Amino acid sequence: MSDSHPQRPAVAARLRGAATPGRIVAAVLVAVALGTAVTLTVRYQPVLLGMVPSPDMRELHPDFDTFWHSAVAMLHGDDIYRTPAKLTNLNPPVLSVLLAPFALLGALPAYRLWIALTLLMIVGAVLAVARELRLGTFWTTAAVLALLLSSPLHGTLLLGQIYGLLLVAMAAGWIAERRGRPVLAAVLYGVAVAFKPSLAPILLLPFVQGRWRPGAAGIGGAAAATLVGVAVAGWSSGLEWLRIGLTTAVPDVGDNAALPGVAVRFGLSSTIGTAAGALLLVATLVVLGRSARRGAADPAGTAPWAVVAAGLLTAPIAWHNYLLLLWPGVLVLVALGREQPGREQPGRELRWSRPVAAVLLAVPVIPVSWGALWADGDPWSPVGRSLYCVVLLAYWVSLLVASSVPAASDRGAGTAADAPADEPERTAASG
Repeated sequence: MSDSHPQRPAVAARLRGAATPGRIVAAVLVAVALGTAVTLTVRYQPVLLGMVPSPDMRELHPDFDTFWHSAVAMLHGDDIYRTPAKLTNLNPPVLSVLLAPFALLGALPAYRLWIALTLLMIVGAVLAVARELRLGTFWTTAAVLALLLSSPLHGTLLLGQIYGLLLVAMAAGWIAERRGRPVLAAVLYGVAVAFKPSLAPILLLPFVQGRWRPGAAGIGGAAAATLVGVAVAGWSSGLEWLRIGLTTAVPDVGDNAALPGVAVRFGLSSTIGTAAGALLLVATLVVLGRSARRGAADPAGTAPWAVVAAGLLTAPIAWHNYLLLLWPGVLVLVALGREQPGREQPGRELRWSRPVAAVLLAVPVIPVSWGALWADGDPWSPVGRSLYCVVLLAYWVSLLVASSVPAASDRGAGTAADAPADEPERTAASG
């Protein structure tokens, strides 16, 4: 006798669940994001990717041009912060040390090599996280496709930024944590902080959770990498970097998703935005600390990514391209929406996570030409130009709420050797 009949109620229930109001809203938001992206791409030319092949280093690839000039200056024993580059280098000396080999090439060949490596690093990191979470083909493909279409990736490649390097360090740290190596995880996070100090709040997470050894290891890793950079580039470079970092004004640019940037956009002091961000960051750490005492806020779940999001909101500058660093957190949301053995009501706790993850993957596809829709002097322009801050806030809220899932449930989604794989048919039926 066939055993298919008892399965029919379950299949019917899943199909009914696919049409819940939340999923319908999510589908509409995804469609709006994709439609907006297509419209802006057609209306405003050239697109970011179309400018990547350009040889104009100074105007179109200014970030890498700045890094390259600093690396060349270091090899010649000159000041790495006083170069012919268009932009001022805002990064610590350790970046110039890492990029020293690129100074042996011309600026344009070095840039092209760097963006090829960046693309490999970003896609590789996302695939590594998806594999660690045992995501199925459907969601892994969707995440990579959304990544390749995303404005943050296109902007990173065009400008020659270092977010691929940061994503690799952060993803490697998270995977190490997930595999039971918290000290190594903290050291890797610390190295990422040494390259981009706006990520420093993640080093506070172990302390609020009462994990003192990883906390000390993270600070030690950041300090060691920083000292290596200063020692090689010259001790005066460290002081010069601090001076630049403390005196650089908060830019009123639509790409700046940080709260201080939003405050300036609305004609307020950046201090107000910084204070709001600091309160948000403290509240995040307090929530995660209390959740840890209840067995939640798993450091191998969404908790570290929620802290990263809060830190970016607090920083003076958090370009929209930083959103790449939160991609692994969205993949954790996908995994948390999977039915897990051992629950009385499997998947019920985070039945919203997959629809939300779909929206979070879709909205970064909206290109930065969005800012061209808002004219100077229009009273609604500050609101419209704050879209990327709203996106970052949505990431923060989603990741923080998801951190309430107990550690056992989170890790069971993707680390146990005997956990069931996320079959395509289950994925398609559940969201």
